Parts: sequence; C-alpha cells; structure tokens
Amino acid sequence: MATAFVNGRVLTDQGFRDDVAVLVEGDVVVDLIPRDDKRIDARNQHDLAGAYLLPGFIDCQVNGGGGVLFNNTPSVDALRRIGQAHRRFGTTGYLPTLISDDAEVMRRAIAAAREAIAQRVPGVLGIHLEGPYLAPARKGTHDAGKFRVPDAQEIELATSLDNGCTLITLAPEQMPAADIRALVARGAIVAAGHTAGTYEQIRAGLDAGVRGFTHLYNAMSPLQGREPGAVGAAMEDRDSWCGVIADGVHVHPASLRVALAAKPRGKVFLVTDAMPPVGADDPSYELYGETITMRDGVVRNAAGALAGSALDMITAVRNAMDMLGLSLEEAARMASTYPAAFLGLGRTHGRIAAGYRADLVALDAGLEVVATWIGGNPD
Repeated sequence: MATAFVNGRVLTDQGFRDDVAVLVEGDVVVDLIPRDDKRIDARNQHDLAGAYLLPGFIDCQVNGGGGVLFNNTPSVDALRRIGQAHRRFGTTGYLPTLISDDAEVMRRAIAAAREAIAQRVPGVLGIHLEGPYLAPARKGTHDAGKFRVPDAQEIELATSLDNGCTLITLAPEQMPAADIRALVARGAIVAAGHTAGTYEQIRAGLDAGVRGFTHLYNAMSPLQGREPGAVGAAMEDRDSWCGVIADGVHVHPASLRVALAAKPRGKVFLVTDAMPPVGADDPSYELYGETITMRDGVVRNAAGALAGSALDMITAVRNAMDMLGLSLEEAARMASTYPAAFLGLGRTHGRIAAGYRADLVALDAGLEVVATWIGGNPD
C-alpha cells in the first residue's frame, strides 16, 4: 500500500505547497495529489504536522563522520557509520570521499563503495576520489608524497566502480588532456581542485571534459586582474558546476555571493567536506598519522591549515540562508536538486516529483531535521 505524506509544506517544482500530499510507494514518489484525495485514508497516511518536506540532501564530499575517516577505514561498515552520522542532518545521499592515497587504498575504497551499493547501504551513491592527481603548491592537508600522474592501469582502477557515480578531483595542469578525456570516456565525472593552474590551463581542462570545481576558492589559484586563475575560469564558465563549503570559515560570505551572482542559477551547490567529528562526540581524528582536533567548530592541522570541516548539511543550508540571503527553497535546492544534476542524477534524485526516489527530509519550524526517508524507508 502506498503511503501519503500529509499536512506538510512540500517543496515542489513550483515552490512550497501546503495543499498537496506526497504519495510514496516502495522507494519512489508516485504522485503529488490534492490533500483531500480519496486515495488517502487513516490507514496509509503519515502526518507531517506542518513540517517542511524537502528532497533529501546530497553531499558530494564526505571524508568522514561518526568518528570514522574513510581513508583510515575503507570498508562497508565505515560507510554505514558515516551515512548514519550524516543522515541525522538531512543527508540521504552522499559520495564517500577518499583524499590522496596509495593505489591499494584506492582499490579497497572503491571495492567498499561497490559492495555498499550492492548491499543497499543507505545513502551511498558512489565514490569521490579527491586526488591523488593534484598540485603540490595547492595541496592543503593532502600528503604531496602520494601525488602522481596515473598510468593506463590506474586510470582503469580509478574508474572501476560499475554500480555508482565516480567523481575525481584533479589539477588539470598536472594531467595530460588525453588522460582527462580517458577518465571521462570511462564514465567519471571530473572536477578541478587543489590546482595551481593558470586560466589557460584550467580552460584546457574544461575543454578536455572537466565538469566542475571542488570547494570553489579553496586550494586553487585565485582570481586576479591579470591572471584569472582557476577561480576566474570557474566564474566565467557557464556550463560547469561549483561546490562550496558554506561554513563562514573556508570562504567569506561575500565571496560566495559573488560566485552566486556570476554563475547561472543551479550551478553552485553545497558540500560539507566533512571529517569524523560530524555526528561524533570525539573532536579528534588521525589524518596521515597526525592528530587533528576540532576547536570552536573548525578542524585544522598542527600547521594551522584547514583539514576538512565539521560542517553538516542542514547547517550549510541554514548558513546559505543567513550568510547569503537565500530563501529556504533556494538553499534546499543547493543541497539537493543542484548536486543531483551535477552527478547526472537529475532524472531520479533531488526533487519531490512523480518517478523520483523517495529520499526526503522533514524540517521543523526552526529548520532542524525531524525525520528522513531513504528510498521511502524512515530513519
């Protein structure tokens, strides 16, 4: 029997509506129907009690959560724990993110993602390989000793996930254009990040198939008057997407507002770049053998460099409203509809509409998560 979600403020393609019910059967939304439709009765309704009902959030950059760092524990159990931690904050789909590491760790991480998807571990959509094809000059907290240019065998490894999305962040100036084309031809989504590339080098990467930019502004050549750099190339390009970390620390809110003004609507989306403290009591974790500790909600290494974030997705949504002046409708789309489009999932995820996955999040009046559903299953 289908379940009708009633008495909610539903984010539809036309905006918020309180005159419809959402009919869910199995793992999909089958219809949006009038709230007094005869198909609704006491036996098959879920009363939202006035809550906002949004498409579930999709996070393309999750290094860890629940006390687990994916690099340290590339396993199905780790992905289950990370997903559970982020689900509390409205994330119903995510890419576990492996930062630069050895080929064997990459192999184990890809195998874990493949098996997690096969087991239908809630939330896992694929994998994000953030490196190791990066620029030493913009390494951030990545270990530059892991950086390399892939050979044909490693290109095959990096694109070997056959049942989910593969996102690969690389520095275009560090890779032959033919290698970027090879990654794209094998189904990978390629993003520019941790790059010291000139404007011309980034443009060449876009021409070779780069589709987006990983954590815009952070760890990339900046926009300057005589050298537009990676940021300038990202701002100018109309077709590419940009992920942004809206925590008020990684990027100044004014810079984020500039990006929103420059890019077409729908081309900027929210990511967390989350580390193990999200959804965990322990503020510390190990990264490349170094202890990183969260202080005042910010994670930095001993040298003071940002080491990911302690951001969760519902906080990113609220920050987009408070810092950037966006409506809840637009902030929610930046956390769901737009990342789904970036990942090529725009026909199945990121909207509340007939035929779409029943990945949903309910928020109370204070914009706190009160419930989530992944494939129609409640938390």
